[in-house]
Amino acid sequence: MSVASGKTRSSLTQEILSHLGLASKTAAWGTLGTLRTFLSFSVDKDVQRLLRAIAGQGVDRGSIMDVLTNRSREQRQLISRAFQERTQQDLLKSLQAALSGNLERTVMALLQPAAQFDAQELRTALKNSGSAEDVAVEILATRSPAQLQECLTVYKHNFQVEAEEDIKCETSGILQELLLALAMDVQALRQAEGPSTEGTWVLIFTQRNPEHLVRVFDLYQRYTGHELEKTVHHLFHGDAQAALLSLASVIRNTPLYFADKLHQALQDIKPNYQVLMRILISRSETDLLSIRVEFKKKSGKSLYSSLQEAVKGDCRSALLALCRAEDM
Repeated sequence: MSVASGKTRSSLTQEILSHLGLASKTAAWGTLGTLRTFLSFSVDKDVQRLLRAIAGQGVDRGSIMDVLTNRSREQRQLISRAFQERTQQDLLKSLQAALSGNLERTVMALLQPAAQFDAQELRTALKNSGSAEDVAVEILATRSPAQLQECLTVYKHNFQVEAEEDIKCETSGILQELLLALAMDVQALRQAEGPSTEGTWVLIFTQRNPEHLVRVFDLYQRYTGHELEKTVHHLFHGDAQAALLSLASVIRNTPLYFADKLHQALQDIKPNYQVLMRILISRSETDLLSIRVEFKKKSGKSLYSSLQEAVKGDCRSALLALCRAEDM
């Protein structure tokens, strides 16, 4: 497969992902997220509070969660840097030593820079064939161009390999083509593709803006008498089918896509904490309010109540704090 020049690849990636990335959607008051910048923010007070929470005889988990789930990711990074400067200790490592289990994992995710968190989730997904298409499409199709570019840069730095190379090694067929197109190498794919049916699906799904594709989906149903997703079920199987269906869901309604994933994560006998943490943390400053609305429409119950009932252990309060409130 040929490789496009850095300049061409970057411009094409920006063009495609500017259509797919939906992180810039806003409400009248500025965000559809549940978590906003804390207006009375004092980095010194927060550092002191966290120090007291982990330096006493017993760890004050409530104070730790109260600070971390009520600050924006940018403010959490300021706290982390200030903690290092004042104590000569790494806040992440200090909290790791004080906590355990799902609460520890939640805190680690909250304190990581967004790009590092996404890069780690993407790497884990690509090395775990059971979740590659699901998590990879989620990250690659819903982050803004700038967020995705930073994620790919961090991915290369942390793992000493391009995300593109891992996609090639860990996936195959149309799933591989779809993820590569979403990530950065559409130009090379276009040059290498013949007039195959699969290639056409990849190009259409990754080079049209969502508004156009929703109209295409509607017209497709009008002309054929059935939804496009039914054709995907008929033509494709396995990872390819799952990836295309996931992307179609993202395009049709991004909040509903995440609401579906949260609903599925809560349906098992034991909730999928990794999915719950990833979505609630990554969407808390973006569109979690919209996701909550779609969740209640789908399940008839609020996300907050569902979390209260299903989630156990120390991380329960953290996830509830990110969800923020009950939807009546």
